[in-house]
Amino acid sequence: MSATTLTPSAPVQAAPRGPSFAERATGFLKACFDGPLNTAITLGCLAVLWFAVPPFWAWAVTNATWNGNAQACREAGGACWAFVREKFWFSIFGLYPFEERWRPATMITILVAMVIASTIRRFWTKWLFLAWAIAAPVMWMLMQGGILGLPYVQTRQWGGLTITGVIAVFGLALGYPLAILLALGRRSELTLVRWFCTAIIECVRGVPLISLLFMAAIMLPLFMPQGVTIDRLVRVLVAYTLFTAAYMAEVVRGGLQAMPKGQYEAADSIGLSYWQKMRLIILPQALTITIPAQVNTFIGLFKDTTLVVVIGVFDFFTTLRAALGDPNWLGFPTEAYLFAAFVYFVLCFAMSRYSQNLEKTLRPESR
Repeated sequence: MSATTLTPSAPVQAAPRGPSFAERATGFLKACFDGPLNTAITLGCLAVLWFAVPPFWAWAVTNATWNGNAQACREAGGACWAFVREKFWFSIFGLYPFEERWRPATMITILVAMVIASTIRRFWTKWLFLAWAIAAPVMWMLMQGGILGLPYVQTRQWGGLTITGVIAVFGLALGYPLAILLALGRRSELTLVRWFCTAIIECVRGVPLISLLFMAAIMLPLFMPQGVTIDRLVRVLVAYTLFTAAYMAEVVRGGLQAMPKGQYEAADSIGLSYWQKMRLIILPQALTITIPAQVNTFIGLFKDTTLVVVIGVFDFFTTLRAALGDPNWLGFPTEAYLFAAFVYFVLCFAMSRYSQNLEKTLRPESR
């Protein structure tokens, strides 16, 4: 019986350790005071913070009123966060009937859960599309009612952050696949298809969103048969979806044009059809390299939801402005606008951070 020769295994190399907190802090301080120019800029920024932060802190925290009425706020002399607390639920639900607010609260819970599920890569399957196909009509029926014993609530009573979320999520979700089709159509070798997609993109991008909203709210009903009406919120969603698709189509087209010609030739050489080539080879790479541009456009379009007020839809920002008209709470616009800015910043920052993480995860070297 022959002896077995044991070969020593190669040593396992530990993953490279990143810089510690102390090393990062030291590097940051060295960069701030590296040379006369950087030192002057750093000292100037510190001086601005020294003169700006203490008064703002005293107004926003030390002398602020967190509970009470408007009179207590005026006597304290600081920020009146009691106003924000008093109008918080109004800014979330708008004019939705008070006794039925559990319905938009449930709808928001479902919407947030679906959005979170959609950001997790292992859920990117056909079941996610099926879940959205079921959740969307359920959320609409829950909000509108008229069935299963739920009182009917007109869409003109919907408002606040609820309506902002509905327009943003469904407008962006429906506009994204349409944008991909428009981008592919604009690069199509079929002349009529290319001209048609180009005309849609240029016509929609060439006018402000306000114009599309006015067209959807005022002009579209004129082209409908007599007796046929389309809900105002649905018209807003159609206009917002087209606007989203037109802008996103150019971002996607930029990614398609950035792909090396060899990728197209390699896909053709192994006998893939046009749609197989786009679905398996080209689009995954094109969409990945344009993630920063896509998220930048998403953030801009999300903030554009405030424009729906021009046709009488009361979004989150508009409900806060309406709350300022309460005669019992006059004189606190700064607090309302700071609260609105904080909410928009949190949502936009979350999209930005998620996109950075997704971009890092989808890099070839990270797999």
